[in-house]
Amino acid sequence: MKLVLSRESFLDRLGVVARGVSTRSAIQTLSGVLLTAEAGAAELQATDTELGIRAGVEASVERDGSVVVPGRLLLDVARSLPADSVTIEYRASEQDVEVKSGSATFHLRTLPLEDFPKLPAATDSTVSVPAAAFIETVDRVARSASRDETRPHLTGVLVTAAGSTLRMVATDSYRLSVKETQLEAALSGELEVNVPARTLQELSRIASAAGADAISVSALENQVVFTVGDIVLSSRLVEGRFPNYQQLLPEAYEHELRVDRGELLEVVRRVSLLAQKNAPLKLAFGEGQLEVSAQTPDIGEASESLPVPFNGEPLAIGFNPEFFRDGLDSAETDEIVLKLISPLRPGLIQSGADGGFIYLVMPIRLNV
Repeated sequence: MKLVLSRESFLDRLGVVARGVSTRSAIQTLSGVLLTAEAGAAELQATDTELGIRAGVEASVERDGSVVVPGRLLLDVARSLPADSVTIEYRASEQDVEVKSGSATFHLRTLPLEDFPKLPAATDSTVSVPAAAFIETVDRVARSASRDETRPHLTGVLVTAAGSTLRMVATDSYRLSVKETQLEAALSGELEVNVPARTLQELSRIASAAGADAISVSALENQVVFTVGDIVLSSRLVEGRFPNYQQLLPEAYEHELRVDRGELLEVVRRVSLLAQKNAPLKLAFGEGQLEVSAQTPDIGEASESLPVPFNGEPLAIGFNPEFFRDGLDSAETDEIVLKLISPLRPGLIQSGADGGFIYLVMPIRLNV
């Protein structure tokens, strides 16, 4: 294999693909990037068996072939190359790859090609979703997915698309995010997949950087394939049944308060500085006002008040400060609706003006 390509385009695509390289697999080849030259075109691939990324790269192919090279090392080498033109040649007799650019020459040992898995390809049955809507929806809900690998069914985001509605749901059992996005045009098909949150965040990053107009989604039996231009990202689907989130949402609330999101978020950010060592953020509602406070023994305490349209018996409820702040941050609309029942029942943050976002968060018992 031998090809010539520009350093800029090579580095750009290698930087995308290298994010799929495994850093902890016992299979050495998974730490590499597969470089393939065939029929006048070149492609880069990487996978950790859960996430796979492949991308085409413009090149002048002098000799076809395939080779696997250590991914992180190849990326570091590409960043250091002194000239714009790069020649990459696989030397079978030496079992290495020669990378030449200007006066610099590198010889990199290869990894076993036969151990590199075949990545799934998109099928003819695809659903095309507007990229901007997809990215926004991911950004609103992904942080609510669990990072606990002992509960794998909660590490994903449930993605459903039908008609002109795109919906994503995520929960770690302490909070629940639901975002419905209305699309300008009806979709060509339907979709329901539980995708690892990490996959969707990588996809959002790729689509944003590429300035993509659309993302094509192809659901397989236990895999999903996303296509953004000439970049293809594949992922295993999350095993296990996603919870029936509708059953988690209370049917009625005692209090519904319309609150300025930005003002409340700033107060919560300030006061949360003193909510350390698992200390709760306390929200004390009284007639016409809310006092937000936090206290950490041996460190200090903070409190701040702001006006809210609260009526009735005083109510004090505690939340995990990070979770509550995430909910306010994700709502994004200028005004939110804060819905409460009692100190031991979950609270709900809902975006105003039909933003289509709801965020349920479990309370923390306060020590009175």
